[in-house]
Amino acid sequence: MLEKGPYHIIKSRHVTEKTTVLEGLQHSTSNKCTAKCSSPKYVFIVDKDANKVEIARALEKIYAEKKIKVKAVNTLNVKPKKRRVRGYKGFRPAVKKAIVTLESGDSIDEAV
Repeated sequence: MLEKGPYHIIKSRHVTEKTTVLEGLQHSTSNKCTAKCSSPKYVFIVDKDANKVEIARALEKIYAEKKIKVKAVNTLNVKPKKRRVRGYKGFRPAVKKAIVTLESGDSIDEAV
């Protein structure tokens, strides 16, 4: 069986308003519940057939120069959504998301 490369497993980083809030929870001190979130979390679109161990290894290979350590991976499957545009009926594609928790102090963001 052929082994998948890290860029085949990790499709892209999923950046939305909600994921940006999730990434910023590590710096939050205003609420007691969110102050416990000391580890950074990032969301990625991944291959539908990838499991949690493959996702963790692929991220550690992609970000090897930053020497990140993946603490936990949570996955969820997003079902296709019905769409209708100008009489054309169809579906948005189904995707698999991975919420990746890194060790405290690790980060994948580039300094601007």
